[in-house]
Amino acid sequence: MRASLPATLLLSTLLAACASKGDIPPSKHISQSGPLKVHPGLLGQPVPPELQQEVRTATTTSTAGTAESAIKMDPVGLRTQRSIYFDLNSADIKADHDPALRAHARYLAEHPNARVRIEGNADERGSADYNRRLGLKRAENVRSTMLNNGAAEKQINIKTLGEARPKLAGHDETSWSENRRADVVYERED
Repeated sequence: MRASLPATLLLSTLLAACASKGDIPPSKHISQSGPLKVHPGLLGQPVPPELQQEVRTATTTSTAGTAESAIKMDPVGLRTQRSIYFDLNSADIKADHDPALRAHARYLAEHPNARVRIEGNADERGSADYNRRLGLKRAENVRSTMLNNGAAEKQINIKTLGEARPKLAGHDETSWSENRRADVVYERED
């Protein structure tokens, strides 16, 4: 009974906050530098015909081969996936992140003045030194994958943050899995 009291209070507070009719002032909105476009298909919305045409063009004019034709979203929509997640104590890139990394690399290849920084992160477990090395290895692997898919070496810098910048605060598997990542940060988009 006692353990459920904080959960009940939290739930009632969240429900009350969601039920409030007041608008959030513009200063409270989350902001990000650079244009961030979300493909309507990622939001479960119908895809307008002009974007459907763009998808067909992107997949039929691809030079990357057969795997590229399986992508069902436009390159900009895939570029909105800016975090690559890893397993515990691993720097191996999972296959489900390949389409997003190819889209980032394709964008960089098509825009030679664009620059990105790959920030490698780790969860809080492990020593600070180990987490810095693991974050660096994750960033290096993401960079290598993007270089192999057409990006130029001068366009990609890497940085390790180790456990210093968690995406989700907490001491549980959900938090740790969000913090085992490498982020693609656009410093300049052209």
